Amino acid sequence: MSFDRNTKIAFLGMGLMGSRMATRLIQAGYQVAVWNRTASACEPLIDLGAHALQLENIADYPVILSCLADDTAVQNVFDLIAAYLKPEQIIVDFSSLSVDKTLSLADKSQQLGVTWIDSPVSGGTVGAENGTLVIFAGGNAESINRLSLIYNVLSQRVTRMGDSGTGQATKICNQLIVAANSTLIAEAVALAQQAGVDTTLLAPALAGGFADSKPFQILTPRMASHNFEPVQWKVQTLAKDLNNAVVLAEKFQLDIPVAKKALSQLQVHQNNGYADSDLATVIKHVEI
Repeated sequence: MSFDRNTKIAFLGMGLMGSRMATRLIQAGYQVAVWNRTASACEPLIDLGAHALQLENIADYPVILSCLADDTAVQNVFDLIAAYLKPEQIIVDFSSLSVDKTLSLADKSQQLGVTWIDSPVSGGTVGAENGTLVIFAGGNAESINRLSLIYNVLSQRVTRMGDSGTGQATKICNQLIVAANSTLIAEAVALAQQAGVDTTLLAPALAGGFADSKPFQILTPRMASHNFEPVQWKVQTLAKDLNNAVVLAEKFQLDIPVAKKALSQLQVHQNNGYADSDLATVIKHVEI
């Protein structure tokens, strides 16, 4: 049986993505309780009709959704709720994690009788606002099917990629392309500018051609105008995801030199004070 709008949902993590996804669920009529380590981040959601979640009451929620920063954050939150979980609950993790961490958390959940579904997303903040994300799911097929009504509020498409960890492996491959491409887009914009091109025309001029992509259409105008607000992709987030790709490749003794070079560029840019800045700011690294 699918989880309909009478299902009580706990949503952990009210960051750039989580807050927008929770908003859509609230507006769709779901009973949503929200939690964030910094409680003030929950206030806009509570104003929309969400409840403030007390972690010790998390057993009251058949479905637990999480969208957190990284491996450490997800592990820390899992440790906070583990003692309160009960069998037959489902945890759907929208965070972008390493495969090893996901497999570990899925195993620990199973020991508690809880189902862990890795469900990382792609589509950025715009996709989260519009419910047009694409989701890569890994885990029990029946559980993923039961989540269909919830997924439908958040996304345009959900694909089960295989068993636990495969959703994250797919997202890592997605981010490898996005993150590495972003550094190349910055180089292209900088080169075009030096050659006298009106870079504000690059995105429409290349639209529909072989060089076109959603990252190109989003990042190029921002790079051309140096308008980096509001933040859509944080530099540190893409650097973290790209590092996960390099680590996963090393596990299989696969050399991915382009990804390694892009990771080095993003890490330098991050360490120069741009960790929380929009990914488009990487143009500044190229222009230095």
